[in-house]
Amino acid sequence: MSAIHDTVVAGGAKPPATVKVWDLFVRVFHWSLAGLFLLAYATGDEIEKIHIAAGYTIAGLLALRIVWGFVGPRHARFSDFVRSPRAVLAYMRDVALLRAPRFLGHNPAGGMMVVALIVVLIGTCTTGYMMTTDSFWGAKWVEEVHEAFANLTIGLVVVHVLGVLLASFEHRESLVTAMITGRKRPS
Repeated sequence: MSAIHDTVVAGGAKPPATVKVWDLFVRVFHWSLAGLFLLAYATGDEIEKIHIAAGYTIAGLLALRIVWGFVGPRHARFSDFVRSPRAVLAYMRDVALLRAPRFLGHNPAGGMMVVALIVVLIGTCTTGYMMTTDSFWGAKWVEEVHEAFANLTIGLVVVHVLGVLLASFEHRESLVTAMITGRKRPS
């Protein structure tokens, strides 16, 4: 047994095997956003009504997540995981040296990824909306910027998944499972 399982706390009770980290809203937001983005990306020029509906839904989800980042529970709040560039670089150095500390919520790189994805998706949604207006209807540059944001999102998603896999390996825990159940081991 590991040290955590052998530890007895006051009153003779063992510590919990897992603790709640990700609330239901964060988990539903995460998986809904992933599915809707894939749907929007796949339908692009092919099925415009579905593409636009997915885009508006993503925009709504992003607005809710931004509000939740200020009023939600501890690990959903931006103040819990947004770190300075210096802290992110120091963490990335530790990742490269396979000595990165474990975080119960988002680690500094994960926090940076959350912010980056929100910003890029807002750009994607904004330019997508612009293409439906009279002012920008048929403007090739808006379409190109929209596609660039969408492709940048794909790149960020790939880096995100690789980061999740690396952190899961390094800390011997499934972050995918944690984003499904909302629970992680306490230490």
